Amino acid sequence: MNKGAGKAMSKGLHPGTPQGSELRALSSHAGSVLAGQLAVMAFGVIDTIVAGRYSDSALAALSVGAAFYISVYVSLVGIVQALLPVFAELHGAKRDAEIGAAVHQTLYLCLGICVVGVAALLAPGPLLHWAQVPPAVQPEIREYLAVLALAFAPALAFRTYAALNQALGKPMLVTWIQIGSLGLKLPLSIWFVAGGAGLAPMGVVGCAWATLVVNYLMLGLALVLLRTQAIYRPLGLWGRPLPPQWERLGTFLRLGVPAGIATMVEVTSFTLMAIFVARLGTIASAGHQIAASVAAMLYMFPLSLGIAGSSRASYWIGAGEFARARRTVLLCCAMALASGVALFAVLFVGRAFWAGWFSPNAAIVALAADLLAWVAVYHLADSLQAVSIFLLRSYRVSVAPMLVYCFFLWCAGLWGGYQLTYYGIANHTAWQSPAGFWAAATLALWGVVLVFAWMLARAMQAAKAATPAAAPAPPAAP
Repeated sequence: MNKGAGKAMSKGLHPGTPQGSELRALSSHAGSVLAGQLAVMAFGVIDTIVAGRYSDSALAALSVGAAFYISVYVSLVGIVQALLPVFAELHGAKRDAEIGAAVHQTLYLCLGICVVGVAALLAPGPLLHWAQVPPAVQPEIREYLAVLALAFAPALAFRTYAALNQALGKPMLVTWIQIGSLGLKLPLSIWFVAGGAGLAPMGVVGCAWATLVVNYLMLGLALVLLRTQAIYRPLGLWGRPLPPQWERLGTFLRLGVPAGIATMVEVTSFTLMAIFVARLGTIASAGHQIAASVAAMLYMFPLSLGIAGSSRASYWIGAGEFARARRTVLLCCAMALASGVALFAVLFVGRAFWAGWFSPNAAIVALAADLLAWVAVYHLADSLQAVSIFLLRSYRVSVAPMLVYCFFLWCAGLWGGYQLTYYGIANHTAWQSPAGFWAAATLALWGVVLVFAWMLARAMQAAKAATPAAAPAPPAAP
């Protein structure tokens, strides 16, 4: 780590410096979050490789079980992640002592979320029946999800720690834990799945046990840092917790629940697309899986930038520096556009090359290459919308984006793709290809971009109109 980076970490990433440093701060923050997100994504890659080498049935069970778990986990964790602007705003207002109280209330919220999440993971029967999962693999899937139900609470608590650190401008404290845990996840998954050293093979359930151990260790490290690091002392985290404050919890729910639903809509629009594509055959499913995997990997870039931008914009809003918040928003959107264009070009030009990485089957590669052309255009829109929805939460706008997602991603994207693929639209015949789904999803996502741009401009204008005539002096560097 160079001297400048070390200095930034010691002081945090919210310096009260001119806008010339904003690009560096956003890049540093987003880069740290990106490294951690890629490490977390690698957990799933490890499980897929280990289960696939163990047996075909284990891989099949993992495919269904992991999809169910991710849908539940990501949707509910989105409620906690949406509270990042609350913590960042308090930090920007120099009300650090109130952050501890806000975290305590968030933990009460987590208790309720845990009840919902664990109940869903322990009762997957209706979904397994609806998806017509073969009865032979259902017992293994149920056992896999039951173990992950035990791992849900530490995972949720760690996400609260991550949101707090991102709000404080300390994302590396989270990233190092995530990267370090990756080194433990691989040997544990191999050991638990295949057995050895006196341990009987567990199959795909071993992946879940490895995740459980890693989740508790990550939470343990987070608690040690919270207890020992000086940066947390002003927050009052270890004081006597207040009882539930229903008004504040209501505020958190009004911000978090729509965000969680929006995340669920986004995730399920992908998972349902895969289910609908499956009836087109093995080649279509394989080509679509390659396209979806690439899109998910590319999404990590705007996701990280959105988290960083939301943290910094909320910090300046809390400090009463609405002009600086606006500049941060505009810079963040410009960075999203630049990175989106760059990745669009790399993917579009080299789509045949990238498709060839995933399969030796010429038919699958040809289809995937065609789909990656759509993914390239899709990602350009994804870069802008992913950043925009995080920035809108900094201005406490969460219900309207949820409704926009429901209409465009479910109605226009998923339903439109189904119609285009299997029945045709207007005078166009049915495509009978996954490209129909990707075409509809791409057009729908560009609709989201246009609406979000309008909403973000209105939110910034409203904040500007509410700015006092005499703006407060810029805050000192925390």
